[in-house]
Amino acid sequence: MFKSLSAKIFSGLFLGVILGSLVQFALNDVAFFSGTLVNIASGVGTMFVNMIMMLVVPLVFISIVCGVCELQDLKSFGRLGGKTFGFYIINTVVAIFAAFAVAMMIEPGKGVDMTSGDTAAITATELPNLVTLIVSIVPNNPFSAFTSGNMLQVIFMALLLGGVMKSMGAVVDGAVKGFQTANKIMMRLISVVMNLAPIGVFALMFKLAATLEPEIFFSVVEYLVLILSLLLLWIFVVYPLAVSLFTQVSAKTFREKTQEQILFSLSTASSNATIPVTMRTLTDKLGVSKAVAGFGVPLGATMNMGGVSIYITIAIFFVANAFGMPISGEQIPALLFSVFLLSVGAGGVPGGGMVMIGVLIHQMGLPVEAFAIVAALDRLIDMVLTSCNVVGDTAVLTIVDQTETPHKVEQTA
Repeated sequence: MFKSLSAKIFSGLFLGVILGSLVQFALNDVAFFSGTLVNIASGVGTMFVNMIMMLVVPLVFISIVCGVCELQDLKSFGRLGGKTFGFYIINTVVAIFAAFAVAMMIEPGKGVDMTSGDTAAITATELPNLVTLIVSIVPNNPFSAFTSGNMLQVIFMALLLGGVMKSMGAVVDGAVKGFQTANKIMMRLISVVMNLAPIGVFALMFKLAATLEPEIFFSVVEYLVLILSLLLLWIFVVYPLAVSLFTQVSAKTFREKTQEQILFSLSTASSNATIPVTMRTLTDKLGVSKAVAGFGVPLGATMNMGGVSIYITIAIFFVANAFGMPISGEQIPALLFSVFLLSVGAGGVPGGGMVMIGVLIHQMGLPVEAFAIVAALDRLIDMVLTSCNVVGDTAVLTIVDQTETPHKVEQTA
């Protein structure tokens, strides 16, 4: 019936929401539907996400090594790395200031009294120290970096290995071909797993729709709508417009090419799990070079968190206002810097934004009860912000690839 994978994924997503909602509102008293069936869907969805996640670390490592080896020279590697990192930082900073400006104008949560809400405990955690973050990029145990899925450390090792292999020239041609073969195998594995995406997406969305508690959302609908509106604005207007301004790809084309990526990230709520789809979107659909995609996608899934930046900023202003502790002018500089560090450190895993908001709630001296509100709405917001993050990766790397075109011409002239 459906030929494209995007259409199949959308069908699975839509059907999952419909049937899950049916269980929530009509069959919730039937143990088989609200218990057994939901548990089965949860298990299937978890297995699907795990299948994706098991490919992420080897995919990232192998693709970066191949990407560095395919560069014309190490000078281009330094240029590419600097530009990609710089564009990611600019993207995150712009998102933070835009969300801050909106929060100051609309003042979400103002006039709402939630001091009697349910309580929830969070673990006190210090804000990440920039020096510590940089130092921890170098692993003291490479096996630990792989088993724990520490993306920054995996990226560092891949860049180091790829750079050394590139500098050795023809003597390591056999090793380079070995990595290129491994990369082809990984891409084939991704295709196999992606064929199961409609089933996995259906299971994930069925479980989500069947277990939501709608009454929680009604009391904070302004907060929810505000965040989702900003995220959707970034996905469908800001990023496509930026791409159309700086490349030959039109905004309409960019939206069309990222449909599968958006639908997949909505269901998994994980930038890391969406890495394979982002890779394919860039190289197969948008024509971005493998070197740019191989280097930039894993880095973006770790540190390019425009969606998380918007989420954290709006959420903190909302809970501060709602609990009668509005953020003062003296706190704003520290808040914005903390949001930046936390956004970069949120990682590409589901719920990363919520964890970082919990850290910030504690650090800003806000009541712990505020975390209950954030946690209640996180799953729905997390889905959309993940789409914002991964589409941001695609937009940035499409622009970076465009800036590399003159250098490609120079090197082939």
